[in-house]
Amino acid sequence: MDLTHIDEHGRARMVDVTEKAETSRVAVAKGTMSMKAETLERIRQGGIAKGDVLGVAQVAGIMAAKQTSNLIPMCHPLAITSAKLNFKIIPPETVEIESSVKVTGKTGVEMEALTAVSVAALTIYDMCKAIDKTMVIGEIRLIEKMGGKSGHFIREEYLEQ
Repeated sequence: MDLTHIDEHGRARMVDVTEKAETSRVAVAKGTMSMKAETLERIRQGGIAKGDVLGVAQVAGIMAAKQTSNLIPMCHPLAITSAKLNFKIIPPETVEIESSVKVTGKTGVEMEALTAVSVAALTIYDMCKAIDKTMVIGEIRLIEKMGGKSGHFIREEYLEQ
């Protein structure tokens, strides 16, 4: 498969989706935040001075999904129909972040789902950095995508779940 964002002269381009059919599309992404156990406990107990860490990260992730085309140069602006973020606390020191983004359109929402997870993680870092500069953002990846010409993709390790 050729790289669709490179033209015949090797220059960057936005893919022309004019003739593509609109279909229902969904993308799910995940990532992790690792931190000191004390930091995770303070997040759980609401003991972070800046406020509700996961609540703010949820809003930030949704906002980021809606702004992806302003951040990633070749992304098409999309009228997203749903953007959800969920957080799973995995003691002693991890928060798993999952986003699900939907659209009816001519192109997929993988970048929007990945951006939502990334910005949610960055927001957690920002809100907790005063007490834990050792936090690590990791494993941001596409888990599943549905719709469009390339069909259904699900990451192999999630097939049995």
